[in-house]
Order: sequence, then structure tokens, then C-alpha cells
Amino acid sequence: MSRPDFLSEAEPPRGVALNVAPGVRRLVAANPGPMTYHGTNTYLVDGPDGVTVVDPGPADPAHVQAILSVTGRPVRHIVLTHGHPDHADALPALAAATGAEVFRHADGTLGEGGSVAGWTALHTPGHAADHLCLARADGTVLTGDHVMSFSSSVVIPPEGDMAAYMAGLRRLLARADTLYLPGHGPPIAAPRPFTAALLAHRERREADIVALLRAAPFSVADLVGRLYPDLDPRLSRAAGASVLAHLLKLGAEGIAGKRNGVWHAL
Repeated sequence: MSRPDFLSEAEPPRGVALNVAPGVRRLVAANPGPMTYHGTNTYLVDGPDGVTVVDPGPADPAHVQAILSVTGRPVRHIVLTHGHPDHADALPALAAATGAEVFRHADGTLGEGGSVAGWTALHTPGHAADHLCLARADGTVLTGDHVMSFSSSVVIPPEGDMAAYMAGLRRLLARADTLYLPGHGPPIAAPRPFTAALLAHRERREADIVALLRAAPFSVADLVGRLYPDLDPRLSRAAGASVLAHLLKLGAEGIAGKRNGVWHAL
């Protein structure tokens, strides 16, 4: 199965904030891995009265200190795209150090259509139930883990929802944005074809699952073996979760069902 043309980059310098868009700098946390690429992107957004920090990152004192060292101005707001630990666990330390106002979907301080420092929230569940993208009028979108540049996003039930995730991709495709700044990996300068390829990849994956189930019943593990023959063992859990998320979507649509521990076509 073909995949989108994912982006790569050399390991970015640590503790250095690089300009990625007008008024936006990117600081990469030192939490590299198969699910995070070189690390979580923390974005520093300059405003007239100070800085908005988007996704403070993992609970790493060195990363928090790096944020404080490079902002150069008071931190007025902290925004979470979602509450996963690699994006959010530095929040308590950064909030305590700065006294900044915190905005996130999980506690109702930022929801669909809300705005912070000139950015409008788009509720895009799927990867996480509380996931937000943040859009600016100039066509720049902070996409968190909804659209990443180095890999497709993992969808892990029950919090992850494949139907919602794919609907969120279609929502972004209906917009005319010109630059995505993802939660992991480099900026995406051609966001619409990239997002279209992500959606097409999910649709092909789902079609392959249906085709396999029409031939014979399968467990999730057996489907993973058929669909990902060269899978990095470190990604086996993520692959299994995404396959299950597709199956649950197909189950809700009356296309597949589970019986005696295996899935079959209906």
C-alpha cells in the first residue's frame, strides 16, 4: 500500500527556537522516539503583550527551562492542542513559573470557535477526544497530532475514534490553509495535497481490511500481520490500535462485526 510522502529533516538543534512562520517559533523537546520523531514541537507565538506557548511538551525540566530562556518576553498564555503526556506534562511547571493563563479543551477553557491571541480553535477529535487545531487568518494552522508531517497519526480506542479522525481530515481539506505547523516533524508547506494523501491512505487501509474480511474472518493481530508485513516491532501496538479503530468504525457502519474473538464481514 502506498503512503503519503512524509517529510523528514535533520535533527534540530536543542534549546534553540527557530522561526517557522511570521511571529511563530518552534522549539523541539528532547523526547525522540518512533512515535514522536525528533521530539514534540513547542510553538512560541509572539503577540503584542507577550508570548503564547502552544504545547509545552513533556515533563522535562530542561525543556521548560529552554522555553523560559528563549521566549524573551512574558509568557501570557499556554495552550494545549490535546492532553497527551508528550504535549502536556510540562504544563504545571511552566504555568507555575510564568503565571500564564491556560487554555485547553479538556476543562472547557477553549472549545470549538474559541480564540486565543488571534488563533481560532477547531475541535478535531479522533487522535484524542480533546484535540484542537489552531487556525490563524493568514492560513497558518497549528495541527498538533491531527496532522503530523513525519507519519500518520495513531488512533487508539476508546479515546481515539477513526470516524471522527477521518471527518477531521475532511474538515481541514474543506479549508484553504497554506501552512501546517504539526506537533511532530517539520512544517508542511503544501497542506492540502498532504492531507488529501493522509485521508486517501486511511480509506485504502479500510478498503483493504474489508477485502480481507470478505475472504475470511481475522483477529486484529492477524490483520496487522497481513496489512503491515514489514512493521517495526516498536510500532506493533500503534498498528493494532489503528486497525481496531478501523474495525470499530466498520462495526458502527454495519460493515463488519466481531464473533468468537475474530472479525468478519457482514
